[in-house]
Amino acid sequence: MVVALIIACEVGFWVLLALGLGARYLLKWRRTSVVLLLCEPVLELVLFAVTAWDLKNGAEPGWEHGLAALYIGYTVAYGHYTIRWLDGHAAHRLAGGPPPAKPPRHGMPRARHEGRLWLRTVLGAAVACALLQGAVWYVGDEGDVSSLRSFQETALRVVAIHGLIALTYLIWPKKAPAGESAPEGARGTARPATTEPQTNDGTGPRHTQRSA
Repeated sequence: MVVALIIACEVGFWVLLALGLGARYLLKWRRTSVVLLLCEPVLELVLFAVTAWDLKNGAEPGWEHGLAALYIGYTVAYGHYTIRWLDGHAAHRLAGGPPPAKPPRHGMPRARHEGRLWLRTVLGAAVACALLQGAVWYVGDEGDVSSLRSFQETALRVVAIHGLIALTYLIWPKKAPAGESAPEGARGTARPATTEPQTNDGTGPRHTQRSA
């Protein structure tokens, strides 16, 4: 049941998101779109409540409960980020807004961007580990909590791997191509200086008239 609910929450997330953006930019129903987008966190609350209820009714802690915790953590950390990203693209394509800014690709700006994404992963892992630890305490010593512990370790491994990847952008920053680093207008070949013949008084070039 928990796995089916996770799938339903994922489908519901994208359905609510599509309805909310459609109401905002196609139908111009801004208040309705706000209500639809605010329903997104309700899905995670329902998933959390059903998972807790399943454990309370004596279900053995399994991988599905760990997966539910990871899903909730990911949604908390990256849900708003995903909605904001898609909202920018919808405003550009459906309402004539400016194109959304692309994330930096080179140098220290790219390293800072990757660092901020890693902090989101840390937040998601912290939420997941907290939920899993609560489930461990709830089950107590009477039940087998090895699967819950393994998902905690999985969350920590994801944080470590993502942190190493983000660190590479800081230690070895990606350099922009030479053409992109050059300022606008400085990419062409400089025109060589011309030596115009001067008049006797040195005031300017000598102009000759062609006889008809």
